[in-house]
Amino acid sequence: MSFQGKDFTPAMKQLVINFKLHFDEERKHYKEVSTRNPTLRTAQGLDMGEITVKSIMAEYRHRGHTLEAQAAKPRGKPEYRAAVNLQPVIREYVRTKNLAGQRVGVGQLRQYLLETHHAAIPPVTLWRTLQRWGFTYGTGKRRSALKERDYVVLARRRYLRQKRANRTPNGSLQRPEVYLDETFVNKNHSGQFTWYREEDGPWVNTPSGKGPRLIIVHAMPVAGWVPGAELVLEATKRTGDDHGQMHWEHFSTWFADQLLPHIPSHSLIILDNAPYHNVLVEDAVPTPQSRQEQLCAWLTRNAIPWTPDMLKPELYELCKKFAPAPTFRLDQ
Repeated sequence: MSFQGKDFTPAMKQLVINFKLHFDEERKHYKEVSTRNPTLRTAQGLDMGEITVKSIMAEYRHRGHTLEAQAAKPRGKPEYRAAVNLQPVIREYVRTKNLAGQRVGVGQLRQYLLETHHAAIPPVTLWRTLQRWGFTYGTGKRRSALKERDYVVLARRRYLRQKRANRTPNGSLQRPEVYLDETFVNKNHSGQFTWYREEDGPWVNTPSGKGPRLIIVHAMPVAGWVPGAELVLEATKRTGDDHGQMHWEHFSTWFADQLLPHIPSHSLIILDNAPYHNVLVEDAVPTPQSRQEQLCAWLTRNAIPWTPDMLKPELYELCKKFAPAPTFRLDQ
């Protein structure tokens, strides 16, 4: 490497001065100079350690007799190994994994950064970087969402197809649709919050206690409430909701006396699967709650062979195998 035409730094000038002074000392004190150890002579001439000279020469030979200029490292706190521009990338990756219900580990994140951004970050450094950027390593939360059973999905799709079958091409109804339901409310139900002046205080006299529980039954077509179909009755118990207080006798009486006379003929009545809506006829197929004697009687009545050594689960499976579609008292 030639230094001709190049500017010398103060450090380079100092090396030249050290060499010149060393050679002057050799000329003054020694008649002969030994050249058996050039590394030691170079170290003495430059006023540096012999190990430093050996490391520089090793780097010189390793790089093919060339040396690359390296920028001096600033003093003080070293720079972070994880670049700041990776912060939004890591945040988006962690958020996407969390929303998908998947866990995120340091090893998995390191592999992602290496494959997508060619950023090789040591595990401990990445761990500390995540903490410095506001991430927390803790236990995940198990989702408590329930998966719908297949028969629920099938029932909903069958219900929607039946509703669409009642629509004309322009979206109007072919037959009137009537929706009915039950709910409950306490007699003393009232709002809890109110506006008031600070110096006066709240003067609203709210009732004490919830009061009796009222069960409300009503039906509604497109035009509004069915006239004369309102039913309000007081629950006999203070616990439970409307499903626990309502029964077949109340509902069937309301259905026959207050609903059917006030709706158009050939109406489609839409209701949920409350137990008192789905009461079977007397000769209906036995249910899992039926006694073993009832199962045997139904099989005998329908001429289905069975043996006395069969258990109740076997009898019920046999009934279910030959059972026709259920018939409800409400349909009749």
